[in-house]
Amino acid sequence: MAAKVIVFSTPSCIWCKKVKEYLKSIDQSFTDIDVSKDVAARNDMIRKSGEEGVPQLWINNIPVVGFDREKIKRLLNLNNTKKGESNG
Repeated sequence: MAAKVIVFSTPSCIWCKKVKEYLKSIDQSFTDIDVSKDVAARNDMIRKSGEEGVPQLWINNIPVVGFDREKIKRLLNLNNTKKGESNG
């Protein structure tokens, strides 16, 4: 079953762009939510993770704060595949 990935980001966040580029490079689909425009989503993000900063990803409802490539790979079960080895 494919992982459900939600990215919480803002347009001016460089690391948000990098994490979305990485997800695209490994062919991982995701939903992008701009928390600068969606206050309810921002509040939900903060309530879930306890953190205000972006990027944040929820992978199968597990929060990842920041562009933590190793945690992302682990949660997507990519550690033993070439797909997750991209330097994206």
